[in-house]
Amino acid sequence: MAAERPQTSFAVLSWLPVGVMAVVAVVDVVAGPEVGFVPLVSLGPAFAGLVGGWRRTALIGLAALVLCVGLGLYDGLFDSRRGLTAMASVAGVTAAGVAAAVMRGRREAELASVRSIAEVAQRVLLRPVPLTAGPLQAAVSYTSAVAEARIGGDLYELVASPHGIRVIVGDVQGKGLAAVETAAVVLGAFREAAHDEPDLVALGERLERSVARELEGEKFVTAILVEVGRAHETVFLNYGHPAPMLVRRDGTVEFPKPPAYALPLGLAAHGGEGPKPYRVPFVPGEQLLLYTDGVTEARDASGAFYPLGERAHLLKDVDARSALDALREDLVRHAAGPPHDDAAMLLLRYHGHGDGGPGAPVSAGW
Repeated sequence: MAAERPQTSFAVLSWLPVGVMAVVAVVDVVAGPEVGFVPLVSLGPAFAGLVGGWRRTALIGLAALVLCVGLGLYDGLFDSRRGLTAMASVAGVTAAGVAAAVMRGRREAELASVRSIAEVAQRVLLRPVPLTAGPLQAAVSYTSAVAEARIGGDLYELVASPHGIRVIVGDVQGKGLAAVETAAVVLGAFREAAHDEPDLVALGERLERSVARELEGEKFVTAILVEVGRAHETVFLNYGHPAPMLVRRDGTVEFPKPPAYALPLGLAAHGGEGPKPYRVPFVPGEQLLLYTDGVTEARDASGAFYPLGERAHLLKDVDARSALDALREDLVRHAAGPPHDDAAMLLLRYHGHGDGGPGAPVSAGW
């Protein structure tokens, strides 16, 4: 239904110039020459310039001139200057409409080019995660708070490294292009360090140095780093990020929290200890959902937050992508309107029977 409304509105605007000129002609004939409706024929090319191209605007302007001449002869306007004035009005409005249509066409072409470039940049920044990585099945969902944007300040990535399957989900302070630039810095550093650093803490320290070089003032990035290694467990390193949701095989839900909370990335200069890694069992048949605060802080009409833990049963679909889509649709229904913050979710489903050892290849048939 939403897709049909813009098409209906465009069709109405497309026929509006013809309809306006027809109404003016009928009213002028009925009312007679004393009223002087003929100059209103110029509304036709004026409305045409709002929607159509310059050729269509010029064609409707020509039709308006012909109609103006016809009505002028019928009303006897060419016995005085009124007829010439009406024609001059129609011609002037047509010329202005054609010029406006030309400029609008150029702006639309430039905007289309910019959007095309932006879409390529977005795909490079937030690449699709692999469907499978070792024993894990993965799916991701991203909803940007910026209208018509596919990305914002939230970030995610999954890398199958020689040291295990490593994942990051983060949230950059702020919105807009500045947040996207910071997200690019974090993702670039993570993609490189995930392969190089044998230890998750060393990986986090490397991210901290990269972010500290780029950010200024009190800006920061909350993030959680995850490593799934050869044992049936996962290692977390939490930089002030919401605790992940772990769905056990029996359907119970846990939110593993760090032993002590640490500052987000970019705030190490303010003192305080860095995050401590903590291990949590993670075995076949279980699911791990990483998310940003745009999910848990989404409010309904009464102001209630989204109850993520109570919605874990929505992740029951056999396909991880479909399961995450069901959760996202429920989140959108809860918010009942445009999101006020970016909302990213990355679902990891342990489906393998192997040990998920380090260096497990990314393939659909592992």
